[in-house]
Amino acid sequence: MSQAASEETELVPRPDKTPAALKAALAVVAPDRLPEMIEGQTGAMAEAIATATATATGSGSVQPIRSFVAHWAAVLEIERLPATSRAYHRSNYLANHAASIEECRRHAVTVAELYRAAFAAVNE
Repeated sequence: MSQAASEETELVPRPDKTPAALKAALAVVAPDRLPEMIEGQTGAMAEAIATATATATGSGSVQPIRSFVAHWAAVLEIERLPATSRAYHRSNYLANHAASIEECRRHAVTVAELYRAAFAAVNE
């Protein structure tokens, strides 16, 4: 990337870390990913409920929901910054279509680095 993430033009402001705010921002920057997000939210809720059902006290863990929000906040951080989004999706595509293991690994490392940087930016 030629620009630092902080210097990029934002498609939308960084949303609050709530499912509703994340969903609204995703609808603007990557609407094709909404079904994936909704499926993840449903899974997180089901896991939280299952945890509550499995404990003797009936008090479940909100960790699945926290993990869902943290992940989608990172996804939004990538998607709302055009240069970051292009680099992420390009590297992901190249990793999945690489001619060699070394080439795949190189692109996969880029994907992981971009995701980790986005995750750190919104979850610190």
